[in-house]
Amino acid sequence: MSVSLTRPPPRPQSNVRRSAEIFRAAIDKALAEGFSQKEMLLRLTHGDAAELKRDRSLAVEDISFKDGEMRFLGVKVAPGGITTSRLDCGAEAIAN
Repeated sequence: MSVSLTRPPPRPQSNVRRSAEIFRAAIDKALAEGFSQKEMLLRLTHGDAAELKRDRSLAVEDISFKDGEMRFLGVKVAPGGITTSRLDCGAEAIAN
């Protein structure tokens, strides 16, 4: 008797963009508008923060955890306390 060890068929590609792609685009846009990473704060829902942490497609350099702080592409991440994730820049980010 033999058992087949074939892999299951790949999942169909989703039309939904991953959170990391959306956040990367927002950060790139803010950088192009002249904001520095220190002037940005990525406010994430708990769900988006968890998805970002589990995203295996991210390079090790893209996400970091140091001194109790999470960063994505060099931008500080503030998880929780909101219902919709957003990127704050300038005075909005610095005030918080």
